[in-house]
Amino acid sequence: MKMTKIDIVTRANKLDELKDALNEIGVQGMTVSQVFGCGIQKGHREVYRGKTYDISLLPKVKVETVVCEIPAEKVIDVAQSVLQTGEPGDGKIFVYELANAVRIRTGASGPEAIMDEK
Repeated sequence: MKMTKIDIVTRANKLDELKDALNEIGVQGMTVSQVFGCGIQKGHREVYRGKTYDISLLPKVKVETVVCEIPAEKVIDVAQSVLQTGEPGDGKIFVYELANAVRIRTGASGPEAIMDEK
């Protein structure tokens, strides 16, 4: 069974909505990080105590998940439907084929390492 890693970088205010939507389609695990980055937006300028600052890296969240039973295309479609506003800053989705995964506690590897132990 093929394993796919999906990284979603988007606005922090969309995180709860994204988590709920991914849980609804059966995505069980995810890692969430606060990150900073820039793309089309190229940051912005802020004035603090009369001095102008260029803010070139904007705060975002990065959601990482690995799927094997749920098609990656389904995860991508759900994420895009939740996150797309049509404005710059909606984010990016990166998709990787995963060679292996290992559950440290049990030593299980491959798809068994990421699937729910029933």
